[in-house]
Amino acid sequence: MEDKLKNRKCIDLLQTARALFWKHGFRRVSVEEICKKAGVSKMTFYRFFPNKLELAKKVFDHVVDEAVQVFKNIMAEDTSSSEKIKKLIRLKLDGTNDISREFLADFYNCPELGLASYIEEKTKNTWAVLMEDFRKAQKKGWFRKDIKPEFYFYMAQKLGEIYNDKQLSALYHNPQEFIMEIVNFFMYGLSPHD
Repeated sequence: MEDKLKNRKCIDLLQTARALFWKHGFRRVSVEEICKKAGVSKMTFYRFFPNKLELAKKVFDHVVDEAVQVFKNIMAEDTSSSEKIKKLIRLKLDGTNDISREFLADFYNCPELGLASYIEEKTKNTWAVLMEDFRKAQKKGWFRKDIKPEFYFYMAQKLGEIYNDKQLSALYHNPQEFIMEIVNFFMYGLSPHD
């Protein structure tokens, strides 16, 4: 599949699906709509993906893998803790552009789709990879030394429950504003302090 993911038409399908999923959620977007917007036939679609669900998983994988690489690059930079945190928040801001309430509902609230469990597993595996970077950052004084990385990552996973709180999310104009409020609150708790 990795070779297929380098194919221009496959990339077009992934990018188009991401844009449509972020805007309309998973359920409202059809394979036909993705193919039409990507300029790809359905036959070509099925050469790359057995169904829309597998496409959604690959879109999520691609987004997460890119974000992990950017995270690692930020952590490798010779910048201050506050600068790193600003860049990490910017990474989250950029990653949440155009996310709709429908996207959040479909990806996190519809167990019958299988996406929530897939996202949970992918997130767990990603956190395991990032744990080493977190510990290095603690040793260098970029992140608080008195916080257990496992606690931080556990709490980060629990944020999904907060995103899905309809009463709380109603306080914000759009999902990005809500997500960024949570991220800012959560991230600045990492800064070294007296």
